[in-house]
Amino acid sequence: MKSTQQPTLVICHGSYHTPAPYAPFIEQLNLHGFETYCPQRPTCDLRRLNVGDDLRHPDLDRPAPPGGYPSDTEDVQVILDLLERLITQEGKQVLLVAHSSGGWVATQAALPKYHVRPDASAHRAPGIIGIFYYSAFLVPVGESVSGWLTPPDGSFFVPEFARASKYGPKGLMAITDGAKYMFGELPRGEGERWSTTLTAQPLMTVELTNDAYSALPCAYLLLEKDLALGMAYQEAMLQAQNERLRRQGKKEFVVYRAATDHSPHLSWTMGLVNTIEDFVGRLRGGVSGVNTHI
Repeated sequence: MKSTQQPTLVICHGSYHTPAPYAPFIEQLNLHGFETYCPQRPTCDLRRLNVGDDLRHPDLDRPAPPGGYPSDTEDVQVILDLLERLITQEGKQVLLVAHSSGGWVATQAALPKYHVRPDASAHRAPGIIGIFYYSAFLVPVGESVSGWLTPPDGSFFVPEFARASKYGPKGLMAITDGAKYMFGELPRGEGERWSTTLTAQPLMTVELTNDAYSALPCAYLLLEKDLALGMAYQEAMLQAQNERLRRQGKKEFVVYRAATDHSPHLSWTMGLVNTIEDFVGRLRGGVSGVNTHI
């Protein structure tokens, strides 16, 4: 393991996921000196969704559990509990790493009380030092993920890669062809193997209330071969945030690009590790607003 002191990483994983597909990525991050955590989001935990006893073949058409499905707020609380321990109790610096809908979770969880103080040492003071997004949702403050995806006519939107339960917007969704849409740059057999780790999730309906975009240094990795969250969506969200930051006189996102799929933690593992290392170096060197093609 490298001796350079690195920040601790907290990965906010995507919808329909467990930490399992991130394990090879986490292993490489550890080898590069990053202590890394990827807690399970309750909204994607089949044990919490009342889908039957056979979790390998979840029944989406069962009713919601007593008390309803876990909420987006519970996902955020899992991250907040971890940040409280890492920052307040253990005095660590943290970089949030946000994948797909984990972008909403990371942004909502990056509360000002956990930020590194502006007058503190860049290398030692505890707190969040930034957010690294990859193919992640950058929904505006006041909007939810499902609201941002809803068509103008208000109809129920089901992505082409997903199937919905009989309860429609009040039920669960799951991935239909993960090997193609989530893991398309992997050999088909390998993609199918990872697809068995995918789960289900209710719609993300909680509105974003925390504007971490303008409060923290941020980076965004655009994924050019992403079939789940296409480049047009990625670029539109990124452009909207950068235009807003320019109007506010704030630093824009550091932008990276990679010619890979929705899951670079598997298809482009070392490239993703190296990109995070680059962003950490820029944070500590005070560089921002750089566009880089990896």
